[in-house]
Amino acid sequence: MNIQYKIFSKGCLDVIPLLIPVVPFGIIFGVIGIESGLGSTVTFLMSIIIFAGSSQLAFAQLFTGEATTPVIVSSVAIVNSRHFLYSAVIAQYLTKVKLFWKIVLSYFLTDQAFIVSQKYFKQQPKNKDRHYHLLGSGFTLWFVWQLSTIAGIVLGEVIPKQLNLAFAVPLTFISLIIVDIKKIDHLIVAITSGVFAIIFFNLPLRTYIIVAAAAGILVAYGLSHTKLYRK
Repeated sequence: MNIQYKIFSKGCLDVIPLLIPVVPFGIIFGVIGIESGLGSTVTFLMSIIIFAGSSQLAFAQLFTGEATTPVIVSSVAIVNSRHFLYSAVIAQYLTKVKLFWKIVLSYFLTDQAFIVSQKYFKQQPKNKDRHYHLLGSGFTLWFVWQLSTIAGIVLGEVIPKQLNLAFAVPLTFISLIIVDIKKIDHLIVAITSGVFAIIFFNLPLRTYIIVAAAAGILVAYGLSHTKLYRK
């Protein structure tokens, strides 16, 4: 079997456990998209073009609330700004990859794909084909997300509101955090970000996301330097 296909397949398999909450998340977006008056075509195209669940939900909710275009665009950009951090981390593993691959992989760089592929990249520092793992994990999530969106568009009218599928939104991100909390300093960083997110939740344009991320990064930086100093 081709080594590149093996790595691609491993990426597909590694990300599957993190996709369980993605399905109801996608269904929720499909339902909200229709209820917001976006229409089935626009709702589906958003999942292909934007391909970022939290940003898509923010767009649909702001659109329903008749927010201005600048507010919608800036809010979606801020919600999705965490991907700057993802790309900064992943970039160090893709220095020898051609520009075409970087463009393709940037599209598939989602939360779940980042979690599993970064771990694989660390384990395979000399593997020149390791980027196929990110392609596999990202494509698998993309495929599941599109199917889930379609399911939400088609089945939205018959899904009982009592099911409260909205629980899948925070559950999706909690599942990402849990798998990476292995040490006390990881827990400290996670708690710090969570506390700051709660404190600054009412900031305009959802900028609490940036504040919480910055706080977590600063604490992580401080903890890492404390360790180095102790050594």
